[in-house]
Amino acid sequence: MTASIYDKTEKGREEITTRKYQLAPRLRTLLVMIDGKQTAAEIMKKVSALGLTQENLQELLEQEFIVETSVQTDLQTDTSTTAAEAEANEPSSVSPELSMTDAERFQALYSFYNETIKSAIGLRGYGLQLKVERAANIEDFRALRQVYVEAVQKAKGPEMARSLSDRLDLLLGKS
Repeated sequence: MTASIYDKTEKGREEITTRKYQLAPRLRTLLVMIDGKQTAAEIMKKVSALGLTQENLQELLEQEFIVETSVQTDLQTDTSTTAAEAEANEPSSVSPELSMTDAERFQALYSFYNETIKSAIGLRGYGLQLKVERAANIEDFRALRQVYVEAVQKAKGPEMARSLSDRLDLLLGKS
């Protein structure tokens, strides 16, 4: 028996942060739940009470908000091979963030903060944007992380805060 695992595409991440594609609220809720770690069945179990079905997942896939990242087999006979394959696959998905120079990382963090503060927090994030403007190094951005996550959570809720904090942690070099 196999189970698909889905992750957000760049288009899906953009929809979460900016609502650019004006995805229907129910589909957006499903999109937020997709994290690249849970199987489709696990996600469906969590959202079935909302009336979301496998067809809704397929709709996100067809509109390229998500992509199938792997297929997990429940009955693995050689788990050491599976673990080795997972380790071999993992660095490639993280390598762009790890291979950034400090200047590239600084610019990526600066852009991330400015774009997401504007779209997720709005005018209430003005003070936070001023702090981003004053940031002189990556450590300054790390110091802003908690305040940023709390502001997003207050403005948009825990799902959005978790999604954005995961992306921010990748840029900051945290796992």
